[in-house]
Amino acid sequence: MSQSNLEKQEAKLKALSQKIKDEKNKIEQRLGKQIISQANLDYANLSNDQIKLLAQQFSEFLKEKTVDH
Repeated sequence: MSQSNLEKQEAKLKALSQKIKDEKNKIEQRLGKQIISQANLDYANLSNDQIKLLAQQFSEFLKEKTVDH
């Protein structure tokens, strides 16, 4: 493969990697919004520590549910 073809493949790979990263971010944002909405949480009262604690509790809850089934 020539250098030009390698560069084109690298550019495609980089673009695809960015697209995947963007999609993951969209999913994370939608999931976060839904959790906040469903739990009736107030954005103004969510500190970083509270967010971490809620995420940990949610994660533990999901792990328990997957072990039960």
